[in-house]
Amino acid sequence: MSNIYRVGIAGAGFGVAAHLPALLAHPRFDVVALASPNTAAAIAKARGIAHAFTSCAAMIEGVDLDAVVIASPPFAHRDDVLAATRARKHVICEKPFALNLAQANEMLAAAREAGIAAGVAHEFRFVPQRAALRELIANGHLAPLREIEVTQLGTSLRAGAARPRSWWFEKRLGGGVAGALVSHLIDTANWLAGRSPVTSIGFLRTANAQRRDANGPFTTDVDDGAFALLNYGEGLVARITADAATAVESVTLAVHAENRTAVASGSDLDDMRLFAVDADETSELDCKESPYAKFASIGGNVPLLMELYDEWVKAIEQQPHALPTFENAVDTQRVLEAIGYTTAG
Repeated sequence: MSNIYRVGIAGAGFGVAAHLPALLAHPRFDVVALASPNTAAAIAKARGIAHAFTSCAAMIEGVDLDAVVIASPPFAHRDDVLAATRARKHVICEKPFALNLAQANEMLAAAREAGIAAGVAHEFRFVPQRAALRELIANGHLAPLREIEVTQLGTSLRAGAARPRSWWFEKRLGGGVAGALVSHLIDTANWLAGRSPVTSIGFLRTANAQRRDANGPFTTDVDDGAFALLNYGEGLVARITADAATAVESVTLAVHAENRTAVASGSDLDDMRLFAVDADETSELDCKESPYAKFASIGGNVPLLMELYDEWVKAIEQQPHALPTFENAVDTQRVLEAIGYTTAG
């Protein structure tokens, strides 16, 4: 008989919007607690969650848990992860993993010391077209690799786009495009390359520092565009762009090899089509859909998170797994720091 793992969620934003329905639908987890400073009690009552707390630390101390999903804002990740590791609870942490590389290394060391199954919520690895791209690389259909191109364009931070002020618009708290989007894109490039970059360079850009919401004008110091160039050695590089101040919603993931190119593209990270291109023809490739595809009506992230949890269960049970790890997160954080996403927090 399979174990059912008692899990608590820290964070009532994306934690409730995506992780909660994904965990409720997953057969191996029982959501028993929610933690958030202001809204946990009301949400827990509305969603039938037995326990509510104002902090992750209080949740871990106040209820018997096997595992914790940390979907709190980035400035809380370090304290929440360390609370979980001290209690030897298995952890999934949202991205951006940390505010700086020192925090990332501290959390990795704590997880190793605790001997827990610790992963990062890079659920977009499980988009079928991305998984197919990695398979094309693994079976030699793309070889030798020369360039990985990951580009995400969006409209949400154009000058006229209304976004309410929050921690997201403060660099010291972990806001900005680099943490929210480029962390995913770096992880994708590293995952496809199969190794960590040797060197990384890049920069952040703030095109629209003056913004307005319902309460009037405000100034932000976070990036609305982020750009990185990674060198993996052995002739392989990656170019990464995330720009939220453009006219279109578009994602392009291309792997260029000497024999052919494969391109996955679409309007969003989880809505893509895959093509193989060589000197003779361009072919669209069919990709096996997620085993949890029926849950996409709840939210596009939900099937992907459920596949991530499958790998988390394998890691908890000490089986071979494909969980994005804290080690992977440190590699990503190193690149983020190289391009300017870092604070003294």
